[in-house]
Amino acid sequence: MLPIITISRQYGSGGHEVGERLAQKLNIPLLDKELIAMAAKQSGLSEAVFERADEKAGNSLLYSMVMGNYTFGSRITGVNEMPINDKLFLLQSDIIKKAAEEGPCVIVGRCGDYILRKHENVFHVFIHANKEARIRRIVRKGLCEESKAADFVAKRDKQRANYYNFYSNKRWDDLSNYNLVLDSAQFEIDDLVEIIIDAVNRIKK
Repeated sequence: MLPIITISRQYGSGGHEVGERLAQKLNIPLLDKELIAMAAKQSGLSEAVFERADEKAGNSLLYSMVMGNYTFGSRITGVNEMPINDKLFLLQSDIIKKAAEEGPCVIVGRCGDYILRKHENVFHVFIHANKEARIRRIVRKGLCEESKAADFVAKRDKQRANYYNFYSNKRWDDLSNYNLVLDSAQFEIDDLVEIIIDAVNRIKK
């Protein structure tokens, strides 16, 4: 049986595209931005509220940690009393766990590797690339002006690291968290997909 595959990635490394093509190739569900819509539906809150919280999560978490007034799980509260970031994380965690119980899927970001750390049939991938390659990718895709791309990439990586480090109490860039680490600057997207599939098929039983 195929495992659940989690993909963590540096910004601009092409990790989301790898996840999309991998899910298509294996004909299994993909969970990424869809989790926000699912969390909104489950909570009864506006999807727009969760989208704003998701976009600002890294910055707000860093500010709160520096100020010392925000600790996830530090007190027992009802879901409705939690900060929106916590609420989104818990709802997404619940959705990810349920999806993993239902069968193979690809999960991009969202601390998927940490959330499923106790799940037996999971394969964790981390995709990275040098900063120059990532800048070329986001500029080519029209995601940022070339003059601002270097700072933009650094900011997005910092946000992802803050989010992961905060909720997992582990380091996002600790490669021991992952089963397979790939440099996307060295391969085409389809080659990365094939490498992951080959690695999954070679897992020790």
